[in-house]
Parts: sequence; C-alpha cells; structure tokens
Amino acid sequence: MKFGWINFVGAVIVLLMLVPNIIYAVKNKDEKNRCTNRFMNIIEQIGRYGCMVLMWMPLLIWKFGFKSVFEMVLYVIGNLLLLIAYYIGFAIYMKKKRTGLADNMGKKNVGLAMTLAIIPSFIFIFSGVLLRHWLLLGFAVVFAIGHIYVTWQNTRN
Repeated sequence: MKFGWINFVGAVIVLLMLVPNIIYAVKNKDEKNRCTNRFMNIIEQIGRYGCMVLMWMPLLIWKFGFKSVFEMVLYVIGNLLLLIAYYIGFAIYMKKKRTGLADNMGKKNVGLAMTLAIIPSFIFIFSGVLLRHWLLLGFAVVFAIGHIYVTWQNTRN
C-alpha cells in the first residue's frame, strides 16, 4: 500500500479534474476573471499548482501510501465519487450556460458554481489527509480559501 516516486492514481485524479476545466476554457475563451483581489487570485493559483504537483509527487515525505487497505479503498472510491459529482455538476452548469440560464447567475447557479469550487478543494484535502501528505493538505487549504473566494466573487459581479 505504498507508492513509488509517483502516485499514478493521484496523477489520474488530477488529469480527470483538468478535463472539465479545459473544456470550459475552450468553450468560454472570452470569459474574464472578475475577481479584483490580486492577493486571493495569487493564493488560488499557488494552491492549485501546489496541489496538482503534490497529488502525484511525494515531496518532503518519507512514506507515500496508506496505513491500511481500508484507507486505500476509501481514497480510490471517495475520489471516484467526488469526481463523478464534479462531472455531473459541470455537465449541469454547462447545459445551463449553453441555454443562457447560467448567465444571470440565479441563486441555484451560484450554488452550483460554489459546489464546483468546493468539490476539487475537498478532493485535495481528502487526499492529503488519507495520504498523510501534510504539505498537500496545506496547499489544499490555501487552494480552497482562494478558489472558493474567487468563485464567489465571479458569481457576484
């Protein structure tokens, strides 16, 4: 229940999290970040890229793995369920955006946008705790604070 130098499951999780973001970026090329708080935008990016690297790379830890089979199964199934929820939320959001329902960001859409900010944050936090990768957990908390704040600001403006 240990990884080598690379956690391939973590790498796959990161890649799967990137797919909806790439699709969104391609379909919404002209969309701008409306959050004007430069510090929070920087915090979000530091947390994002730190988490993306630390999900698959065991920097500053001696053992990269799980204490039990249960933890490994929880890690895989928990992240799989979170990714499924993320994809479902993303599909609903894109459908509403395509039909114009997400443009005015009604209360339901704000909640959906916030859910799409919270799920990746939770994936990183969940993984950091189960892997006992405290640096990942630290970056995950930084990312969660930044990403949730920036998303909130983008839904309000």
